[in-house]
Amino acid sequence: MRKTLLKALAVTAAVLLSATEGNTCTNVIVTSGASRDGSVLVSYAADSHYLFGELYHRQAADWPAGSMLKIYEWDTNRYLGEIEQVLHTYQTVGNMNEHQVIITETTWGGRPELEDKKGGIDYGSLIYIALQRAKSAREAIDIIVDLANTYGYASEGETFSIADKKEAWIMELIGKGMNIKNGVNVQKGIVWVAMRVPDGAICAHANQARIGKFPLDDPDNCLYAPDVITFARKKGYFDGLDSEFSFKKAYAPIDFGTVRGCDARVWSAFNILTDGWFSYFDENGRGVTRDAFSFLDYVMGKNLEGDLPLWVFPRRTITVKQVADVMRDHFEGTPMDMTQDIGAGGNALPYRWRPMEFTFDGKTYVNERAIATQQTGFWMVGQARKYVPDVVGGILWFGTDDAATSYLTPIYTSTTKVPECFREGNGDLLHYSPTASFWINNRISNACYKMYNVMAPYVRERIDAFETEQMDRRTHSVDSMAVVMYNQVAVSMQARAAKGKGQSSRPFAKLIKYVTDYTVNTAQEQFQAWTALETELLVKFMDGNVKPQNADGSFKHSEHSTGIPEKVEWPGYTELWKETVAQEHGEVILVPEQ
Repeated sequence: MRKTLLKALAVTAAVLLSATEGNTCTNVIVTSGASRDGSVLVSYAADSHYLFGELYHRQAADWPAGSMLKIYEWDTNRYLGEIEQVLHTYQTVGNMNEHQVIITETTWGGRPELEDKKGGIDYGSLIYIALQRAKSAREAIDIIVDLANTYGYASEGETFSIADKKEAWIMELIGKGMNIKNGVNVQKGIVWVAMRVPDGAICAHANQARIGKFPLDDPDNCLYAPDVITFARKKGYFDGLDSEFSFKKAYAPIDFGTVRGCDARVWSAFNILTDGWFSYFDENGRGVTRDAFSFLDYVMGKNLEGDLPLWVFPRRTITVKQVADVMRDHFEGTPMDMTQDIGAGGNALPYRWRPMEFTFDGKTYVNERAIATQQTGFWMVGQARKYVPDVVGGILWFGTDDAATSYLTPIYTSTTKVPECFREGNGDLLHYSPTASFWINNRISNACYKMYNVMAPYVRERIDAFETEQMDRRTHSVDSMAVVMYNQVAVSMQARAAKGKGQSSRPFAKLIKYVTDYTVNTAQEQFQAWTALETELLVKFMDGNVKPQNADGSFKHSEHSTGIPEKVEWPGYTELWKETVAQEHGEVILVPEQ
């Protein structure tokens, strides 16, 4: 997401403030060889204090020659101009399209002098236009480069995850600044590099450029702008040998804020998915395995001479559920664990409200920025699968608001309808809608924040039950039926072709309706379940109480009345909170010995 982070280069706490105040996102990329079922997986949290959680849906369409497409900046809705429309666009659902192409992003700002104030296309538009035009990840890269160079790039430095059912890429780009002649920027366009994530590896990025040195003669695995190095030389960002050039050092130099607020999230995702051991190849091609905690001095900003590998090779294969759970991380079990200091209050709340730094006694301190955050608009795990046909292959696991207390529901990318709870226009940040997923998830999240260590686990049990059922069982059943329907149509088409008969214009209409119905019904049923859960949370945890329940979920009541709880429990506060309060205020509240 757009953010002011990383524009400043000084290693100061002020940089960290700008870093964490802006909109910040996290991506995890899992290649086919690293996933349990051979899927390519990409996760994304669209984190912004200004973004509403809704599901974008554009049906495939044919356009008359000469049609133009109006461009509005994704972050602000600012009108940027028009570009030429192509003759045919593909269906898109959120950040996936009908060909199982996935594109997500994180913004890192970079050098402010490289912004193009006259650019005609922003990073968000690049994503959603490329999805409408690309049948593969490599094609999407070409489209993004062509659009940005043709119309001018209107955003800051950006990292894209670009994947399809066979491969995954990480792409980084930044504008070239402005050189105005006769009212026109003659320097428009981007410098960029894209690297294919090796099969069997996982990658991640979180609002800081990640690509350092890259091969200059391996077009199968690395693509880049022809002037990516010469432009850096021209601007004074680099003066070494071409073989020593690092994209991120030239265009997005690190500082305390970029490392602690951004690379730390990458480290945490790797730490979880590799069970604490980073296996990778160093710059000399040598295999290395290191304890994740050996990188702590770097990711905590204590030693900026360190670095993280661009990708690592996990020792176990990874499931959709595990990727989803990474997006719920608060640095648990690490020195940055947000539940373990007094800032978590008496109920271990792993969030800190803005601003993200504070000053006391002349010193500045930082609140952590973990992967999971309260200001998420929507989040997802895109699943591209080469072992089933495209018409049923792509699943966008989609959710809204804080990932730690919200669920993902399956959205088949061939769906012709969007569930009402995710529909664009069903509420916004200033207008509450009782039928919008974003708002009910906010109600549940904000309820949990008051007594997090008691309420969040209760919600998480229900999230895990729903997601496990969908990911491990229900969608497999849908897939099986859909593939049978697909094969029946394929056989019928072959028979008609053999007889010289024409084909239906919508041969898979019945199949598409089947997965559409499943998509919509599942999402709406879970929305209703979550609406009921919000009421249950109110009753169960009202006023700091915890009311016991029976196995069927009904509340236990006294023997004299069905409206009086059997017994009310009081969980109290954490030991750290009690110790701190006793130390700070004990003289006032101490109960004297009798």
